[in-house]
Amino acid sequence: MGNINSLLPSNEVIGSVLRKTVTMYPEIAVRELVANAIIHQDLSITGTSPMIEIFSNRLEITNPGVPLVDVIRFLDIPPRSRNESIAALMRRMGFSEERGSGIDKVVLQTELFQLPAPEFVIIGDHTRATLFSHKNFNEMNTEERIKACYMHCCLKYVSSMPMNNASLRARFNLGEENSASTSRVISQTIKSGLIRVYDANANRKSLRYIPFWA
Repeated sequence: MGNINSLLPSNEVIGSVLRKTVTMYPEIAVRELVANAIIHQDLSITGTSPMIEIFSNRLEITNPGVPLVDVIRFLDIPPRSRNESIAALMRRMGFSEERGSGIDKVVLQTELFQLPAPEFVIIGDHTRATLFSHKNFNEMNTEERIKACYMHCCLKYVSSMPMNNASLRARFNLGEENSASTSRVISQTIKSGLIRVYDANANRKSLRYIPFWA
């Protein structure tokens, strides 16, 4: 992790008194994804191993093996490990937890750092997790906004809290004057089939949303 952090781009933030250097990607999120790549790799696939690639606008962590759960359900379904001995060792070393809360932490940290939602995809017989560099709301395209809305809704649901217009505005660091733009993202995410209204009979200001699988 020290080697990775030394290679990651960083920004200098000026506080009220001191300057401090902040890495582009949250260290907790990077640590969890590296641990996942090690624990969930398919050791039967030869000639390959977990790989970390750093680009100017993203960080990609790839491991051999197709996940045992759907990538769209990474946040709510506890992961199934192919390598229990490695998983147990990583837990004892403090790199991971028993209940599989790693992806929750990744999504939470990307929200705190105001980053686009992380991406999890299957590439052939490999799984790739990607963290993207900072983008504000206006810089995100429709697909990125929908993905962020879905991930935020999932994170809220597994934390036993509802997603609503106000929470999504906070996720995007938007003010109340942007309620209409946030509602448009919610509508697009509903149309994509990723989230749904929790109580359709609630008045407009009280609407809450849950993931499609809830």
